[in-house]
Amino acid sequence: MAHISTMEKLGIPAPSFILPNLNAVVKGQTVSLETFEEYPALLVVFICNHCPYVVHIRDSFVSFVSEYDEKGLGVVAISSNDVKNFPDDSPEQMTEDAVKFSYPFPYLFDEKQDIYPQYGANKTPHVFLLNKENGDNVVRYIGAIDDNHQDVKAVKNHFLKDALNSLLDDEEIERETTVAIGCSIKS
Repeated sequence: MAHISTMEKLGIPAPSFILPNLNAVVKGQTVSLETFEEYPALLVVFICNHCPYVVHIRDSFVSFVSEYDEKGLGVVAISSNDVKNFPDDSPEQMTEDAVKFSYPFPYLFDEKQDIYPQYGANKTPHVFLLNKENGDNVVRYIGAIDDNHQDVKAVKNHFLKDALNSLLDDEEIERETTVAIGCSIKS
């Protein structure tokens, strides 16, 4: 189901966080916005293990992250689901999935479920593209990765790539928000 983020507006500083990293491959026990100081752009993406929308894009997303890492994109994924009712999203399973699918980014656990509402995330996947402005990580794009959640080969609009390319080229982002399509974050 589609929902627009409830974040107040673009151009505001992103909410900060300090969360445990459950990706054993990517070093660092906790990760924060400050972890990505040297990156000109940062992608905060809310995902989870069991969501079929995330499962569908997992391989292409890992490829995307690897491609854009060379261009200066930092990436952090956050899982905020209630693990009591959704054990597939447990910290142990997060670690297993991060290793199994070779996530090249930290995979953080929002156990208290207090970060996703600050961002206005309500779906998995739900992306928030940030860049540095006057020392703050400022939100520049919110929404979906692309326009086809069923067939990665049939994508016509690469919303996130287009926004990121504009951001990295210091150009205006044409489409700053799109509707995130995916599973609801479970609280």
